[in-house]
Amino acid sequence: MCGIAGEISFAGKASTLYVEKMLEKLAPRGPDGWGVLAQGNMCFGHQRLKVIDLTAAGAQPMHDATLGLSIVFNGCIYNYKALRAELEQLGHRFFSSSDTEVILKAYAQWQEQCMTRFNGMFAFAIWHRDSNSMFFARDRLGIKPLYYHHNRNGLWFSSTLPALLRCAEVPRQLNPAGVHQYMAFRAIVGADTLFSNVYKLQPGHWMRVSAEGDVKQGCYWQLHTDTDYSEKRSEADWQQELKAALFDSAKRRLEADVPVGVLLSGGLDSSLLVGMLSELGQKQLHTFSIGFDDVADEEGNEFKYSDIIARHYDTQHNKIFARHDTLLSHLRPCIEAMSEPMVSHDVIGFYLLAQAVSQHVKVVQSGQGADEVFAGYHWYPPMTEATEHETAQRYADAYFSWDESQLAQVLAPQYCLRNYSFSYIQQYFANCGAQLPVDKALHLDTAVMLVDDPLKRVDNMTMAFGLEARVPFLDHELVELAFKIPHQLKLRDGGKYLLKQVAREVIPASVIDRPKGYFPVPALRKMQGEYLQLAKEVFSQKAARQRQLFNLDYIDTMLAAPDKFTGRFGSKLWQVTLLELWLQQHNIE
Repeated sequence: MCGIAGEISFAGKASTLYVEKMLEKLAPRGPDGWGVLAQGNMCFGHQRLKVIDLTAAGAQPMHDATLGLSIVFNGCIYNYKALRAELEQLGHRFFSSSDTEVILKAYAQWQEQCMTRFNGMFAFAIWHRDSNSMFFARDRLGIKPLYYHHNRNGLWFSSTLPALLRCAEVPRQLNPAGVHQYMAFRAIVGADTLFSNVYKLQPGHWMRVSAEGDVKQGCYWQLHTDTDYSEKRSEADWQQELKAALFDSAKRRLEADVPVGVLLSGGLDSSLLVGMLSELGQKQLHTFSIGFDDVADEEGNEFKYSDIIARHYDTQHNKIFARHDTLLSHLRPCIEAMSEPMVSHDVIGFYLLAQAVSQHVKVVQSGQGADEVFAGYHWYPPMTEATEHETAQRYADAYFSWDESQLAQVLAPQYCLRNYSFSYIQQYFANCGAQLPVDKALHLDTAVMLVDDPLKRVDNMTMAFGLEARVPFLDHELVELAFKIPHQLKLRDGGKYLLKQVAREVIPASVIDRPKGYFPVPALRKMQGEYLQLAKEVFSQKAARQRQLFNLDYIDTMLAAPDKFTGRFGSKLWQVTLLELWLQQHNIE
């Protein structure tokens, strides 16, 4: 787990200047080591977090002189030991015990087919000495990030967008599609970013870049909708197959040379992880929960549920209580850690939680992904009633933060020339392969929205403190199985039915049948008092007044008379404030 950066020059020798600047920004992702490798037209940089092979032999950038290959890698390959044994049988010899070297040898053996053999999360770049070319790949579900920009002079890449912006070649012009998606989806999805001509390598994809600048991309994995509603399989059969896959996934993610903990919210997903790890023999497991001040009648913590699990499994439980002033004082550094603006109120919770957890362990398991994969959100049941014609609109009505008429009020006209976000949904639903509206929604949420919202949030906030987060519910074999299960077995009894049935065999019922909760950060959700004052301060800045991003008359009305607005006023004000504040903190004019 680390931060990676690099450059390939199309016009001659590469410089270390930009790579070293990017590494400065990536330093929190890998506090245990630093390395730069420059040869000819390439330069690689790496910030290391030691999790597997803690010796110097596992350091990066890693170069194999015999193969003529060099690599920088962020992530973890959980089945690396089995792959190593297979590669040794094929004649490869290893100088480290790291998963990084296994990727290098696997690429030498199988080229772009090597990714199909990996079970893990990864973003990596490999330089081929003899051809002066680079090869990039990203894991199937986009757990690890990879940003890049290329022009006629070269290509630059990094684990985060702010690090990539350290390179003077990278443009800073706002991308209308990215802005529109941010406002509608609360995230910038697919290959797009907030800036024009700056991209993300998409999940399940690889990219090859020649010394002359030719760029070729390919897809090695897609989420298929293999649900056969005519198949006569019993609920019990599905349940036992799911249980086995869940335990396999949790066990794989114990692979480390350091202790592994769990982020325990007290909800079904994280509680199930603790129960499974206990059954797998993990004793005195480190668990971590966070809570905030109550606001009015809204509770700011769910400790009563996490305490049940901690007591039941005798974990080494740590409760972090973040008071109002702590939350407020950490908002700006939290925003600094975001690759792109992240609207969800729980992002500050993850930031403060990761800060505390990093003092105890280097690796944690987290419950992200279960709601998307096993249908835990409120907009899935209505999708079962949608016709083919109304599928996209039904999804947009449930999911969008602002509809098109509202966006026309709050954004400057140049960002509303097209309904980029609705068009994205229509095109995705037409091409994803799912037949039923509810399966289309589950597909989009798992393969796209999950990647660019919850997963990005967890990666950014944990890696801000050199903490590796693993997500067992997104093991690709588990996700493939989940998409074969009929949606009726997911949606029943309020959602995640089959997952709950598995959980009943493992954990106390009191945390299964509880009302669905969310990471509660009520002060930020309401945007009152000091938070309203923060918004006023942000929009009083010269950069905000000159940017021509928002309709400032509309924003000023929101700030002056918040009582006149209805319909999630606090969330909408936070969304526009966050975008402007992120741009200011990264000196975007």
